Amino acid sequence: MKILITGSNGMLGHDLIEALKDNHELVLTTSRTLDITDKEQVFDFISQNKPDIVINSAAYTDVDGCEQNQDLAYSVNGEGVKNLALACREADSALVHISTDYVFNGENTRPWVEDDEIGPISVYGKSKLKGEQAILEILDKFFIVRTAWLYGVNGRNFPKTMLELAENHSQITVVYDEVGTPTYTPDLAKAISQLIETEHYGIYHITNSGSCSWCEFARYIFEAAGKDVEVIPVTAAQFARPAPRPHYSVLENRNWIEKGFEPLRSYKEAIKEYIELIK
Repeated sequence: MKILITGSNGMLGHDLIEALKDNHELVLTTSRTLDITDKEQVFDFISQNKPDIVINSAAYTDVDGCEQNQDLAYSVNGEGVKNLALACREADSALVHISTDYVFNGENTRPWVEDDEIGPISVYGKSKLKGEQAILEILDKFFIVRTAWLYGVNGRNFPKTMLELAENHSQITVVYDEVGTPTYTPDLAKAISQLIETEHYGIYHITNSGSCSWCEFARYIFEAAGKDVEVIPVTAAQFARPAPRPHYSVLENRNWIEKGFEPLRSYKEAIKEYIELIK
């Protein structure tokens, strides 16, 4: 298939290329070569390239930055996605869109399933929901993939920050009252490569298996890396940030499993592989 990837220079984009390059013809774009907020450019680019599938991994993902730059957040995460959806409809291309656990309010006591009531509490979450809603209104051939707590080799992320801090700190404070599922981008990219071989369109939650708090995740990172660092738990309220975060955003991969796909491996297995790679 011919697959157009937006945000191909990002953390997930990097691993999508690795997962797809051997079996597909890839058209790679960045914000410099394709501005998804420019409707005319999006239509021209997609009509010229005629991809079978567009994978949108472009997004404004700075959660706190979105609070300060709301117009930019809605432009990229909302209107930009709408532009892609309209252009895909015109070209009869399927769209894979990467969304987020932040579309939920975080007040559940069990893992979120795909058709649970949405209710984002941050500008980032609200802007990403706008993108989802545009796709649902415009397209029939789509995969909306909600995921969470991404980390990978090509980009800034929580494990990398923790390991950098461990070089000069014997104690680190980390939030304990936010729970989710760390997800390794090569595993997510592989899952997407499997999903696009089907026509099982719809909304999917795809994350590594298992869940933890940020505090528990930090402790496991240090354990796996052989670092002697004391992790001191603090509340999200003590660790004040501009954007509110959902307290519980574990995603149940229900639709993924029901369609016959294998659950992704444990986040603990994945983080061990990541640590070995970046040593």
